[in-house]
Amino acid sequence: MLNKENLKRDLALVREKSPLVHNITNYVAMNFSANALLAVGASPVMAHAADEVAAMAGIAGALVINIGTLDAEWVESMIIAGKSKSSAGGVVVLDPVGAGATSYRTEVAWRIIEDCHPTIIRGNASEIMALVSADVKSKGVDSSCSSDAAVDSATMLAKRTGAVVVVSGEVDYVTDGERVETLRNGSPMMPLVTAMGCTASSMVGAFAAINSDAFEASLHAMALMGVAGEVAAKGVAGPGSLLTAFVDTLYNITGDELADIVRQ
Repeated sequence: MLNKENLKRDLALVREKSPLVHNITNYVAMNFSANALLAVGASPVMAHAADEVAAMAGIAGALVINIGTLDAEWVESMIIAGKSKSSAGGVVVLDPVGAGATSYRTEVAWRIIEDCHPTIIRGNASEIMALVSADVKSKGVDSSCSSDAAVDSATMLAKRTGAVVVVSGEVDYVTDGERVETLRNGSPMMPLVTAMGCTASSMVGAFAAINSDAFEASLHAMALMGVAGEVAAKGVAGPGSLLTAFVDTLYNITGDELADIVRQ
């Protein structure tokens, strides 16, 4: 079960330590993810040039690799940064955006897993299931399956890779292959805001940078994402205003509010 005192502690630590989160992410997610990290108190950097990614990853508290807008040069940068961070014992978060939509995406995701040994893998149900079974196809970057359907695949993936696996959806799941925890906050409008999932991966990186327990850090980051989305959705007109309200909520939410609202 989630420890609410530890949850409050980690939110305070992110704000106190302002960990540098190195994102090699997609064009769609850069702005939103950076603003969300800044709002919660972390420090984002978006660097993807092969000549500097190893150095940048070396000074960051966590590296987040997001395959949303792929090309060959970016893939090489991801591998360079991921190998460097992993070999130094650092935190690597993989977001396998669109895995299962094309064979290229699935192959790149597995290349990163095998070469970079991510600490945490966070995706939607279809993405996580596609990494386990070639028969699963995702709908572009959107999930065609509920998160409930992906629990067995997430557990298998965690056991196979040694990573903590996070499945986001109406119910969020976090597993290390043995334990499975759920989180039940959020809003139906959240999937209508582009890069919300990508931002969740960046948030996981921020929390994993200040908490060496990757399972607990993932649980806390996803708790914050769900609660912030739920709070922000109250009274907004639609997805456009949700985006702004979500960032404001990350900035304003207190540890006590977060602990009071979170549901498992």
